Parts: sequence; structure tokens; C-alpha cells
Amino acid sequence: MLENLNLEVVKEIVSCVLILMGVCFMFIATIGLLRFPDFYIRMSAITKGATLGVGLILLGLGIYFNQPDIMLKVLAIIIFTFITAPVAAHVIGRTAVRNHSPFWPKTNLQEFEEYMLKDHLEKMKNHDRYAEEHHEVPKPSDGGGT
Repeated sequence: MLENLNLEVVKEIVSCVLILMGVCFMFIATIGLLRFPDFYIRMSAITKGATLGVGLILLGLGIYFNQPDIMLKVLAIIIFTFITAPVAAHVIGRTAVRNHSPFWPKTNLQEFEEYMLKDHLEKMKNHDRYAEEHHEVPKPSDGGGT
């Protein structure tokens, strides 16, 4: 039975399964992008789904072509994508928070508000420390005018 199993057929089946799984992940991410209620949840869905989908599609292509140089390029692209996509999503999310993009009303923001308050207090403390070091503390007026 195993003698009749063609390695080419197994390679094609494995690559097709990986490519189809990648397409399914990207399709689910697209549905999340269209259906989720606010920017932050949509961004999370599309980042995770598309990153995993692209990784699976590329892995399927690397297995299908079965050449070391193509597999090396595919793995480099997958690693680069898995590193850069979450970082880019984080930066975009922080920018949205700073631009006061609204959250979904049902989002629990208790931990986030505590973090923002702590972050704001830390920035104010650093600003005061910088002002003291550079003698930018306003001097009280002596009451006399010139």
C-alpha cells in the first residue's frame, strides 16, 4: 500500500490543505473586519487572521515548489511578517488612542484607564524633572513692573 503512495501527491495534498487553511483564516479575518463593532477589535481581527493566513499560504507554496531557495525566501517572509504585523498594529492602536478614537460602549476599560492615568502621571513627573534640570521653572514675580 505504501509503495503505491506517490510522494508528489502527498506534497500537493499538504500544500493544498495549508493554502486552504490560510484562505479560511483570511476570510474569517475579513468577516471580523466587516462585522466587529469598533476600530480596535477590527484591527485585532484583521492583524491576527491575515498574518496567520498569509503565513499558511506561503508555507503551502514553499512546500508545493519544494526548492531550498524558495523555502528559505518563504520562511524569511513569514518571520518578517510575524514580527512586523503585531508591531504595526500596536503603533496604529496607540495612535488611535491618542487621537481619541472611540471604544465600543461595552468594552471594559478599567485596566486601560488605570494604565493611562499612571502613564499620564509618569509623563508629568518626567516633565517636571526636565524643567527643574534646565531651570525652566517659572520664577515668582517680585511685584515690581518695568
